[in-house]
Amino acid sequence: MISKAGLGSRTQARSWIHARRVSVNGRVVENPDEWIDFEKDRILFDGKPLEVREKIYILLHKPVGYITTFKDPEGRPTVYDLIREVNTFVSPVGRLDLETSGLLILTNDTQFAERMTNPDHKVAKTYLVECADPLSDAALDALRAGVELSDGPTRPALVRRVEGLVEIVISEGRNRQVRRMIEAVGSQVVALVRPQIGTVGIEGLESGRWRHLTERELEKIR
Repeated sequence: MISKAGLGSRTQARSWIHARRVSVNGRVVENPDEWIDFEKDRILFDGKPLEVREKIYILLHKPVGYITTFKDPEGRPTVYDLIREVNTFVSPVGRLDLETSGLLILTNDTQFAERMTNPDHKVAKTYLVECADPLSDAALDALRAGVELSDGPTRPALVRRVEGLVEIVISEGRNRQVRRMIEAVGSQVVALVRPQIGTVGIEGLESGRWRHLTERELEKIR
């Protein structure tokens, strides 16, 4: 509930609870998994009532070299370094790895995030890939049909050639999925960018910059 209220990540919330900073109905609670009723129970954080913060939705043009976590033990830059002006905690909706750039959505709306990342809802994610070796027509057909990965076959993808690159549209979000798909058909990814999720794109947004999603964009995604 602390995470859903927008105060921080689940990991942060657990650490705050263990630090005895949270009370429920006047009693300090140290078990992060204790069941509560947000409508009936009185929850205090640092002595102040826990309130659900206004929902915000951010579109970030992630550059290469940033990781999609709040902190990194190796000290690498994270996407949170790029959104310091945002005064409410937001979580990434899915991830982009260190060497992948492009569109990343961050929000404190956990239901929205779950819907976006659940493959049952088939939210389309568009990627542009530069391959080390040109892909044959047979390789493109294999991607369209679905390829076998270590965690099972992929769903059929929409694939086409675009100005020397390969555009791949998928509705899943497995770890490093597009890179593994390219490897499965005999090549390697040289560069990877995600320009679009659903009908929302990063056109006009400089690398490293962010903006709020518009109501029109949110409706289209939903």
